[in-house]
Amino acid sequence: MTTGTIPAIDAGPIDSSPLAEPRLIAETGVAARVAAIASPVLTGMGFRLVRVRVSGMDGCTVQIMAERPDGSMAIEECEEVSRALSPVLDVADLIERAYRLEISSPGLDRPLVRHSDFQRHVGDVVKIELAVALNGRRRFRGHLIGADDTTAHIRIDDAPADAAAEVQLPFDDMTDAKLVLTDELIAAALRRSKSAAGEGGEEDNGDVQGDDADGDSGARRGRGLRPRTKNKNASRTRPEASQPEGE
Repeated sequence: MTTGTIPAIDAGPIDSSPLAEPRLIAETGVAARVAAIASPVLTGMGFRLVRVRVSGMDGCTVQIMAERPDGSMAIEECEEVSRALSPVLDVADLIERAYRLEISSPGLDRPLVRHSDFQRHVGDVVKIELAVALNGRRRFRGHLIGADDTTAHIRIDDAPADAAAEVQLPFDDMTDAKLVLTDELIAAALRRSKSAAGEGGEEDNGDVQGDDADGDSGARRGRGLRPRTKNKNASRTRPEASQPEGE
């Protein structure tokens, strides 16, 4: 097991109130352990954890999705987060094999993981999956028409004639929730981008690419920002250059 000191991160005074909003949907297994390590580091830098995924793609990839409370995250900030998290994860030694660390910000078809995410996207089309079936089904797609303290209110796209068109889905039962990439969602993002450009600002949220949450071939914002291949025991060498443990 690697030993060492987790580096301190001085990000200056940070408003913790929006950063402290808990996630409604969280990971399990090793991804949950990575999230527990990464979340306080991100908070200290002024970011919020969105999601952690550990996949077997390209050997092993640890994807950490993050954002500022307003939903923004520039490419340079992805690089900054990568540099901060790399040594912390090396010390924690959570992954049993070589892996690539990937830092990204949410795409337009972003995951919805906090209550504020659901409130911000009322009117958009969402896909939600439950751990426990409701009215005989676990997967729902439809327009998000509201959210209270415990449930999201959905108008279902494909509701049978003899079933209710509107349902309330409990946050506690959700295993996944995300926006659906629609023409309306893309158009709204382009309008925001043009508006920001017209005001002389630079808008980083006008990316019309999806976040590839379902494993489809959509691009991720922030993907490929100098992903670092790590070996267990915090080796900085590539897998092919490392020596097997015990030799």
